[in-house]
Amino acid sequence: MAAAEILADLSHIFPPDRLLTQSAQLIPYESDALTAYRARPQAVVLPVAQEEVIQTVRLCHQHKVPFMARGSGTSLSGGSLPVMEGILIALNRLNRILRLDIDQRLLVVEPGIFNLEVSRAVAAHGLYYAPDPSSQAICTIGGNLAFNAGGAHCLKYGMTSNHVLGIKAVLPDGEVVQLGGESLEGVGPDLVGLFVGSEGLFGIALEVTLRLMPCPETYQTVLAAYNSLEKAGDAVSRVVASGILPGAIEMMDRLAIQAAEAAVQANYPPGAAAVLIVELEGDSHQVEAEFARLMGVMQASGADEIQVAKDEAERQQIWKGRKSAFSAVGRLSPDFIVQDGVVPRSRLGAALAEIERLGQQYGLRVANVFHAGDGNLHPLILYSGGEAGALERAEALAGEILQLCIDYGGSITGEHGIGMEKRAYLPRMFSPVDIDTMHRLHLAMDPAGLANRGKMFLTEAAQYLTPSGSVQL
Repeated sequence: MAAAEILADLSHIFPPDRLLTQSAQLIPYESDALTAYRARPQAVVLPVAQEEVIQTVRLCHQHKVPFMARGSGTSLSGGSLPVMEGILIALNRLNRILRLDIDQRLLVVEPGIFNLEVSRAVAAHGLYYAPDPSSQAICTIGGNLAFNAGGAHCLKYGMTSNHVLGIKAVLPDGEVVQLGGESLEGVGPDLVGLFVGSEGLFGIALEVTLRLMPCPETYQTVLAAYNSLEKAGDAVSRVVASGILPGAIEMMDRLAIQAAEAAVQANYPPGAAAVLIVELEGDSHQVEAEFARLMGVMQASGADEIQVAKDEAERQQIWKGRKSAFSAVGRLSPDFIVQDGVVPRSRLGAALAEIERLGQQYGLRVANVFHAGDGNLHPLILYSGGEAGALERAEALAGEILQLCIDYGGSITGEHGIGMEKRAYLPRMFSPVDIDTMHRLHLAMDPAGLANRGKMFLTEAAQYLTPSGSVQL
């Protein structure tokens, strides 16, 4: 009865073309970028105004129906997997810029705006938005906020949480709140910090106030090729130990290089086992001094070849290869799982060697693409979903890599979140007391467990389908 009642109530808010209930209409929303899992929502609503989102959440609270917000569905942890029989609120049409303050260097946007559109919108004013995940051309600010996204330049500039000043949000009971404001200096508890990275469990952001940065005066982008992954990993430690703080340090292994070359012809050194991209940015005098030191470090790191971008076109070509790596790996395998565990930089070389060994043990290829500067690994485990047992083998290998990160003193996630994928690994990293505290905080915000139900905590029932069609609880 609740299903029929809420659909009837939603039909008073949304016209038929923005209230999707037919099977063919729901199929595109069944999965996110973690395509091994799927679930079908009861309905998808397409709001074009904040008030429609608020009304939908209030109806869900009234009828005790779970809901979740979705941007572009680029989550790699199943974080935007629909709640089975729940209401999916698609926010792509809430993509407006509401206010730009050049003097204060801030921008107020709706959650459905693409990450890259923010920087494009303010480029003429010499400003940009620093967090730059690889999917920045299609991922939304709302999704970035939910999972505290980082990107290639998070080493120097931090994660999404370091660039969100304020949030207008609707809580799971329908209350609309304003968290934070327009200043870096907050007063009282850091409620913005609490909300950012909460994976949709605390409600839905309606407006986000972003901190903008002045565009760097100049860049120096260096690409170094190595004959082993371990040697490239050790080079990262050398750069950081030198005292230089690059804007970005990124690494790709042989498989990722092959995929990027096939996709975008990035002109990386042929035959390299790994390439390291190090980018300096800032004022000309600072970059010039750091560049001289950096070249000394790179030449002493055992690199087989070192390239320096001569102009902006060459710089963009280097980054095009790195940014396209995730999607390009689809050329090598019909399916893949990507992890985002973190290890201390000092253990990076050893971790890469161990991942290589584990891949051989499981008989699976692993393409490594990651934010080397902060030890955020992104191993892409290649498998064929049509092969019996292949997904299970890939998931077992992914679990071994996550355990490796924990054993090395790191984390099971750097920016992709827990979602559905890593729920079983949360207790390996945190004590029962820690998890109980997290869960109690969640229930304080959402006693009925309606917002993005089933994510993060094993204590909450969740249903989804695997390629074999089995239902998991």
